[in-house]
Amino acid sequence: MHATNGTDQSFFQWMLSHAAYAVTHGVNPMHDSMMNVPDGVNLMANTSVLALAIPLIPVTLLFGPAVSYLVMLTLAFVLTSCSWYWLLSRHVVTSRLAAFLGAALCGFGPGMMSQGNGHPNLVAQFLIPVILWAALRLRHTGPLRGGAVLGLLVVWQAFINEEVLFLSAIGLGLYVLAYAALDRDAARAAWKPMAAGLGVAFVVAGALLAYPLWYQFFGWQSYRSLPLGVEHYGADLASFASFSRLSLLGDPVVANRLAPNASEENTFFGWPLLVAVVVAVAWMWREHRVKALALVGVVLSLCALGPRVMSYAQDTGIPGPWRLLARLPLFDTVVPVRIGLFVLPVVGILTALAVQRLLDVTAERPNVRRVAFIGVAVVLVPLLPVPLPATHAPVPKFIASGAYEPYVTGGRSMVTLPPPHAGDATVMRWSASRNLDFPVAAGYFLGPGGDFGTSLFGPPKRASDHLFTKVMQTRAPYPVTDADRSRARDDLRFWKAGAIVMVPKADPVQEDAMLRTATDLYGSPTWTGELWLWDARTVLDGK
Repeated sequence: MHATNGTDQSFFQWMLSHAAYAVTHGVNPMHDSMMNVPDGVNLMANTSVLALAIPLIPVTLLFGPAVSYLVMLTLAFVLTSCSWYWLLSRHVVTSRLAAFLGAALCGFGPGMMSQGNGHPNLVAQFLIPVILWAALRLRHTGPLRGGAVLGLLVVWQAFINEEVLFLSAIGLGLYVLAYAALDRDAARAAWKPMAAGLGVAFVVAGALLAYPLWYQFFGWQSYRSLPLGVEHYGADLASFASFSRLSLLGDPVVANRLAPNASEENTFFGWPLLVAVVVAVAWMWREHRVKALALVGVVLSLCALGPRVMSYAQDTGIPGPWRLLARLPLFDTVVPVRIGLFVLPVVGILTALAVQRLLDVTAERPNVRRVAFIGVAVVLVPLLPVPLPATHAPVPKFIASGAYEPYVTGGRSMVTLPPPHAGDATVMRWSASRNLDFPVAAGYFLGPGGDFGTSLFGPPKRASDHLFTKVMQTRAPYPVTDADRSRARDDLRFWKAGAIVMVPKADPVQEDAMLRTATDLYGSPTWTGELWLWDARTVLDGK
């Protein structure tokens, strides 16, 4: 289990189990009725990773979602690096070393390692190099064949992660426009076949994605934009020259100060690489592709700063360019700091081009080449990735042994205290480990219900949510009244609850407050040896 982001890992283990459940039970893979009972969850409006989860169904069924998650994350890193190596070695540079170093940055750079903390959907970018190649080769492959292939690739990527697809399309569009402005003759020769191919791709992808996208934006439990506050998750200006906690020279204290969380250190390039990229761009400035790449990198970096520029965790008072885009359709679903993740491929390509240039100019000067590659090592070695931090989080025997089964017969759900939310999705991991054998109340997902038409992490809070959230925050028992008990029973009926469980808390004072409050609400619990258990049926019967 990820030590710094077990919640998102629990979410994706649920998604892996859901894919297996949907196929084996013949239910709609775009909707999940086993989470957030009774309303369910719109999985097209969440990162359901169906294009990864469905091929992994045999692994999930044979070895469980925890193993399947590790396979998915490992393959995401490896396949993405290999895909970038293919693109760079076949179509950008001739040196295998240059392609390897560029691909290593694209696949295992600081931002990618950071996303490895629970976000395999953002690490799995192995289709992006192929999509870029297919789009830029439309002039040569022909609009029908090339456009159809590109459309199918877009559909595949849409079922891995739409945010990656959207931001990659923006980056590609910026590159094409910049290159066309620099080389107008090439633009005049290429625009018609490329436009025709893109039209075919749009028709193919549009036809195949029409219903899934309709369901995402207009189906049950759909929403319009991200939860309030997320739009301010921008990259700190100081992070660009700093090292990620997952880099060899990284400092977790500095990273904590400069990043929204451990999974979003997308712009931690380190000052040696930052300086080297600036020098390399100046050195290769005459090349049109270098100028276009530099423009893409600068624009994406500025957008990654978010609606206001922060420096060393302090608000500078300077508005960021993202402020102009943040309210536009589709842009309002983007977390600004993640735009910085797409600066990394730009840096990787520029690194490959610079190493290729070094090899060319030092071909007959071995001593100069040695010195040059010492410099390359000084730039890249500090960014070598360190292992992702992990912790042991076993499933309680009450769950693993199936002892819970009598409590959830007839489709009754399991309720945890507090109910699952953006900071804790433990019960989702438990249910996933049992192949979604029991539904859960509430959950960790994006759904409707936020202010001003925005989304929420989880469902709108009910009376029990508010009560236990207050207890967790104050670390003091809540003075329960008969009205509170009535509302708590209403919540249990709404959730169709069969079992109420609470795991011990790290804070003994907080645990005592929660246990005393829950006992006052539901009666005396049973200690299973690992968790506290209340029979919700008994609570509802008033016994």
